[in-house]
Amino acid sequence: MRNFLLIASSLSVLTLAACQGATDTAETQASYASASSAAPTAQSAKVDKPEPKAPTVQEAKEFIKQAEQDILKLAEHSSRVYWVNANFITDDTKWLAEKIGAEGAKQSTRLANAAKRFNDLDLPADMARKLDKLKRGSNFPAPETKGAAENLSKIITQLDSAYSTGKFEHNGKTLSLFEATDIIATSRDPEELADVWAGWRQISPKMRGDYARMVEIINKGSAELGFADAGALWRAGYDMPADDFVKEADRLWGQVKPLYDELHCYVRTKLNNEYGDEVVPLDQPIRADLLGNMWGQQWGNIYELVAPENAEAGVDVTRLLEANNKTALNMVEIGEQFFTSMGFEDLPDTFWKRSLITKPQDREVTCHASAWDIDNEDDIRIKMCTKVTGEDFQTVHHELGHNFYQRAYKNQSIIYRDGANDGFHEAIGDMIALSITPDYLVKIDLLDEGDKPSNNADLSLLMRSALDKIAFLPFGLMVDQWRWKVFSGEYSENEYNKGWWELRDKYQGLRPPVDRSEADFDPGAKYHIPGNTPYMRYFLAHILQFQFHKAACDMSGYEGVLHNCSVYGNKEVGRRFNAMMELGSSKPWPDALEAFTGTRDMDGRAIIEYYEPLITYLKEQNKGQTCGW
Repeated sequence: MRNFLLIASSLSVLTLAACQGATDTAETQASYASASSAAPTAQSAKVDKPEPKAPTVQEAKEFIKQAEQDILKLAEHSSRVYWVNANFITDDTKWLAEKIGAEGAKQSTRLANAAKRFNDLDLPADMARKLDKLKRGSNFPAPETKGAAENLSKIITQLDSAYSTGKFEHNGKTLSLFEATDIIATSRDPEELADVWAGWRQISPKMRGDYARMVEIINKGSAELGFADAGALWRAGYDMPADDFVKEADRLWGQVKPLYDELHCYVRTKLNNEYGDEVVPLDQPIRADLLGNMWGQQWGNIYELVAPENAEAGVDVTRLLEANNKTALNMVEIGEQFFTSMGFEDLPDTFWKRSLITKPQDREVTCHASAWDIDNEDDIRIKMCTKVTGEDFQTVHHELGHNFYQRAYKNQSIIYRDGANDGFHEAIGDMIALSITPDYLVKIDLLDEGDKPSNNADLSLLMRSALDKIAFLPFGLMVDQWRWKVFSGEYSENEYNKGWWELRDKYQGLRPPVDRSEADFDPGAKYHIPGNTPYMRYFLAHILQFQFHKAACDMSGYEGVLHNCSVYGNKEVGRRFNAMMELGSSKPWPDALEAFTGTRDMDGRAIIEYYEPLITYLKEQNKGQTCGW
């Protein structure tokens, strides 16, 4: 998602927070005069002067008001620059992105440091919350050192561009990630898979030095804001102490890990049947290139290798889309229809005119799917190199979820125009996608009533879903685990790759198909590392989407099994959902969660309920098998 609103967001990903020019304008100097009035000058130091007056609540109020105006002013400019850079990757647009990045990061740093002046005031809760969000600044803060913001912005732009334009040679052809992804998804030749898997990772070793320099800079910036390192800064954004959030993530993982362990054991056995002991030993982690996804984070593309025996085939959404001659644009129109069926307003005309929905043939673009809020009002867009597939059909719903969330909180202060926590923003569209059931497909005329699968197909449906959603959970957890350890120094620069595979082994039970060393930088081959997108949001979203889904089904009066529930067309669910989204981040996330679900705790138990029939099946199939790694 791209949400160019907020200080607390990632510099290059959600970026308003990027950075600002070296010299303050007269207007900006005046804006922060009250926050800097206590600083002595060389002239004033020669004479006695009274102690600076303590700040007042009124000064804090005026500071926040001015900060909101300044953020809004820069946000739209930043959004448009980054949009152009993502859609027209050239040396010139990279230069523009670097400049606006430096401008935004300096603004963020200045606001964060100025906000600290009001630390000891007893303030109303809303003002205190706004100041806290300002003090946390960007997820990628630059220190006040001269030139640091410009250097940081340049590095971040270079990392993003290196990924977006990455290509490698394979069998005499130059492949982009777009093309390599298709091979990983469809090939069943272990040698080809290993070659393409390793080929894509040739783009990232050159990122290592820049990444290490970026870590050094943002750690200094975080220290200036009072945090031990950038990881501590990130974890402070969850309305609880940073160490408590680590425990919370572990608690949630503990609730769902048993299901992942059963799925891992089952899939490894099936792959062993396909490839044999040499390729898939039953006492080792699974080769990461065999799972149908470039990063081994979702396994749905190998469904036919692991499909439950004797279960009726479920719905193949890709084939339905093709059979009904649906285009990428049609898929987005269908996604919008789901939200409008729940009472949400149509997307604005500008969405259809300005979004990028398919990959252009004449230029380099960043194909990673994203949702954008350009003006923090109504100019919302998506950017996708959309393919007519079931996977992208779900992704469309996901990205539109961001857009409808962005529009829902547009009347909040610019400081609050964000999700209740970052997991909320990712969970909104995914919760909607859980309602893509056979009944829903019949209602939107993609599937004929007579072709709807029987209940015997539920196992197939759940297996397809688990191969993506359950398989993703440990990956969603370990990406930021790696970054936190990098930020803290637990993984030094010469241990980046070792640490990456240490965590992939621990959480996912995966191993590389070819030897790796510190000459490699495999984290950089995943967009969110060079693209500087915090990743814990995706883990939380995979928990929250099921919790939202269960709450929505309960409030709709649905009484069947959870995985067959669709809230398409339910306006009461839409009304309550919108009420939660309208809060943005103006309240602690437990308040927003309670507004929709009735509980203040994130909870993985809805996942277990959703997949209950599959869990029973997996346990039966795994009897007598060697599990674990």
